[in-house]
Amino acid sequence: MKNFEQMLQAAQEKAARKMPVLAVAQATDHHVEEAVAEAERLGICKALRIVADDPNEAARQAVLAVRNGEADLLMKGLLQTAEIMKAVLNKEEGLRTGRALSHVVACEIPGWHKVVYITDVALNVAPDLARKADIVRNAVLTVQALGDAQPKVAALASVEKVNPDMPASVDARALQEMAERGELGNCFVQGPLALDLAASAEAGATKGVTGPVVGDADILMVPAIDAGNMLYKGLVYFARARSAGIIVGAKCPVVLLSRSDSADSKLMSIAMAVLCA
Repeated sequence: MKNFEQMLQAAQEKAARKMPVLAVAQATDHHVEEAVAEAERLGICKALRIVADDPNEAARQAVLAVRNGEADLLMKGLLQTAEIMKAVLNKEEGLRTGRALSHVVACEIPGWHKVVYITDVALNVAPDLARKADIVRNAVLTVQALGDAQPKVAALASVEKVNPDMPASVDARALQEMAERGELGNCFVQGPLALDLAASAEAGATKGVTGPVVGDADILMVPAIDAGNMLYKGLVYFARARSAGIIVGAKCPVVLLSRSDSADSKLMSIAMAVLCA
């Protein structure tokens, strides 16, 4: 995926074959409605707008709409993240699959040659190695759904050599070894990599680091939520990147964004969810 226009066009083409239904939980947020209405106008989904006096009930009804086959996608409206996630994770009525859930953000960065994906910036706070492996698997499946059959994953740390005193570097190397054994799906994983090596082949040459991911990462796997959230918001606010984000690993993609995210970000998140459904 080179840019968001390609993503939007691909979503329109997929929806033209079978129009997905988006269940919007507590559909009373003006900015969410703006994005949903534009998505309908562009023909990438139909919306099922659900409103209840109790936000928890709205979340429950939206999740049940997916479970019952009335909807294909789920979106957070005017309610708290904890309220919709409680409904998604409900053992009896939720959307669990047995896989861990994680958040994937797509960024279209001005001047960069392709869309870059960051995970996890919003859901998993301090994942251990097993959870990081699940996060990589989820991200790989997501990027494959968006058209890249064999994505390149940079397992990020602040250094490019394993340091036992820096757990992120130890986990990053372990993820690379898991990928080499075929445990993380059809992808390349390289780590630990500092961010400059993920983005710059020249930096790799200077530091004497080579590999399939150096200078050309598709997915940036961050060690913890703080690093991911700051990286993502730094790109949006300082580099003017366009962004889209969804939760994956449930029975359907969940469009879940901050109230401060733009209408464009919400629209593109719907398009991303359509392609991953």
